[in-house]
Formats: sequence, C-alpha cells, structure tokens
Amino acid sequence: MGDAGFYRGTSFDQDSRFTDKERKLLKQMRFEDALEEKICMSRINLDVLKPWITAKVNEILGMEDDVLIEYVFSQLEEKTINPKVMQINLTGFLNARRAREFMGELWTMLLEAQNSEDGIPASLVEKKIKEIEEKVSIPRSSSIRSRS
Repeated sequence: MGDAGFYRGTSFDQDSRFTDKERKLLKQMRFEDALEEKICMSRINLDVLKPWITAKVNEILGMEDDVLIEYVFSQLEEKTINPKVMQINLTGFLNARRAREFMGELWTMLLEAQNSEDGIPASLVEKKIKEIEEKVSIPRSSSIRSRS
C-alpha cells in the first residue's frame, strides 16, 4: 500500500491521443501571406479600426454578432498576437475560407496602421476623405439646382 500515493501510467502530455490540435491545424490550414509579418499593437490606434472590424464582420455574417466582434477585439488587445492562431479561433465562427480572407484584410490594415505615423491605416483615411468630399459636394449641387 506504500505505492498508493504515486500516480502510475502516462500523463496528459505523454499520451498520443491528446496531441496538440492547434499545432496540427497550423500545418494543415492555408494562411494569407500578410500573416507572416509581425505586428506591434502599441503603434496601432485600435479604436479607429473597431468600426471597420464591426462592419466587416457584419458584412461577412450578414447579421450583427456582438460576441464575435468582442472576441476579435479581445484577441487584438492581447500583448502578443499570433495571427494564424487567431484565424484558427475565428474558423469556428466563420468558415475556413471567410476566416482566411478576413484575417488577410485585417492584417493588411494592421500593417498599414503600424507603418503610419498616427497608427491609422492610410486606406481608412482615404475612405473617410472621400466620404467627406461626397457629403460636401451633394449639398452644393442641390443648392445650385434650387437657385436655378
């Protein structure tokens, strides 16, 4: 009875039935090339990207899903981000192809933001400028028509 205090057998780590599924998925799944680049989140203004992320997720799903959106935000707020693991995690919510496309677009935006001085992607700045120009040009054209 002296051996009763000791565990015999194999541990969880030694049992081949419980191999690391994440490592296996990392080898099997396809990833966008942009995910190879490292990101420093301290150089990125994440608050500016949140509306884009929300709109993109809603567009992909065809409905609003606050749980998924908050999940993406929480993963981006981590100190270290592995984009490939993030894609694997999102595959459960989106299918594999849509998760890959979303991560490719998101990571490209994050790279743009990291390389800009103010932490905002240049493509978002250009899009906002176009929106403002359109808003300004519409009232002018309608006021010109009303005067004639």
